[in-house]
Amino acid sequence: MTGELSLDGSVRPVNGALPMTLRAREDGKERMLVPTANAREAAVVTGIETYAVDTLYDAASMLETDFAAAEPVQPAPEELDLAHPPYGEDLADVKGQPMAKRALEVAAAGGHNVIMVGPPGSGKTMLARRVPTIMPPMSLEEALEVTKLYSISGKLRGSSLVRTRPYRAPHHTVSEAGLVGGGTTPTPGEISLAHRGVLFMDELPEFARGALEALRQPMEDGFVTISRAQAAYTYPAGLMVIAAMNPCPCGHHGDSGKTCTCTPHQIRKYLARISGPLLDRIDIHIEVPRLTPDELEQFAPGESSVAIRERICAARRVQVERLAGTDMHCNANMTAAAVREFCHLSHDVTSLLRAAVDQFGLSARAYERILKVSRTIADLEGADGLAVHHVAEAVQYRTLDRKLWA
Repeated sequence: MTGELSLDGSVRPVNGALPMTLRAREDGKERMLVPTANAREAAVVTGIETYAVDTLYDAASMLETDFAAAEPVQPAPEELDLAHPPYGEDLADVKGQPMAKRALEVAAAGGHNVIMVGPPGSGKTMLARRVPTIMPPMSLEEALEVTKLYSISGKLRGSSLVRTRPYRAPHHTVSEAGLVGGGTTPTPGEISLAHRGVLFMDELPEFARGALEALRQPMEDGFVTISRAQAAYTYPAGLMVIAAMNPCPCGHHGDSGKTCTCTPHQIRKYLARISGPLLDRIDIHIEVPRLTPDELEQFAPGESSVAIRERICAARRVQVERLAGTDMHCNANMTAAAVREFCHLSHDVTSLLRAAVDQFGLSARAYERILKVSRTIADLEGADGLAVHHVAEAVQYRTLDRKLWA
């Protein structure tokens, strides 16, 4: 039994009803008694009967009659339908930006992090909001992982299983604790609430430096550890980071439609807020230019999220099969050993990579991430090996930061 007993005898909801029910099932319990507001989330756990109560009298009556007159809560079939999650948006709504759409398709196919740079109003936020609609539907295991995090955080009041991949977009004023998690008894922050989904960070340079640097370890390791005097808490953070920013404080540096009013010193100071190590952990860097008048007048919808998602699901199936038996589930998670094993390089590809390293001064981490993105591009094409055009496209996604931050 779990619940918060009020002084008037009513039973109020609590956080974490889903993980409590899962643990009760593991311990061999046959029934779970929860507040009505927690019933839908607890009922998704099979193998244990869930009963809802509103008052202490209801609970006592159920126990006295051994649940003879009570009916266990049953989730509606649509609440467990993970194959058809409720998407409210579509990538077809976005006008123009074919290069950005392609880059986001590659990112979603391999679980890669992305940064988009462009003037205000070019569609960066609109693109980011639609990335979950092209990602593969969650498995039951993934859905339970996400739902447990939201249950612990108290964000499931009256809700059931989380069926769509999370999309979290914290404001740039968020604190480091709000991003990573914290409190006397630490609860998950925005990074963990985006687990198995997308963390969108708009106006990236406006975030506090401490909050940005706190991203580095979760992006690399896939989890967050919060230490307190009495214990250390670890929460998962297997997420895609999508960042967006203007190229300068006024937003119009390099914009063909408007004149930039910033001085070179202001631009350098603005860009310097993003550290090199953080940029190195972002696999794909793309420019999102201002839409042309012809693109703005475009009425025909672009390619739908459904069509793009089918290609991405096919690429993910290849990755799951390739990485079977490991704790890696997509190309972005590959270790250095896995990169060496699955990214065989021909002489032509090696020559291209050598030239890219010399020209752009790429770090060892950037070199490895180019290979991971190349592997994803090849998977989308259904190719076994890495060809020159796969690597050339991946290298193209690493040149923008050299252009702006050089």
